[in-house]
Amino acid sequence: MGFEIQHEEQGTKGSFYIEVEGERLGMMTYVWAGDDKIIIDHTEVDDKLRGTGAGKQLVDAGADWARAKDIKILPLCPFAKRVMTGNREKYGDVLAG
Repeated sequence: MGFEIQHEEQGTKGSFYIEVEGERLGMMTYVWAGDDKIIIDHTEVDDKLRGTGAGKQLVDAGADWARAKDIKILPLCPFAKRVMTGNREKYGDVLAG
């Protein structure tokens, strides 16, 4: 199941999110750490989307965006960290450290 991932930034913070019929059902938030790195600090998916891969799609969207901006990601959120460090072939190029 694919979702349209949307992105918003406000100052030093931002999020990737999934909205279904006007309701935000999934979100991954980050904060900028300098000019070339973001810290993913939280990922949350509503029970309505459990089992759909929505969380991984949020991580993928963040990684694709980071590649396009030539920045690195430090995943402090346990979910994002597990996804990214568990698949270094896919995410190693954007992982900080």
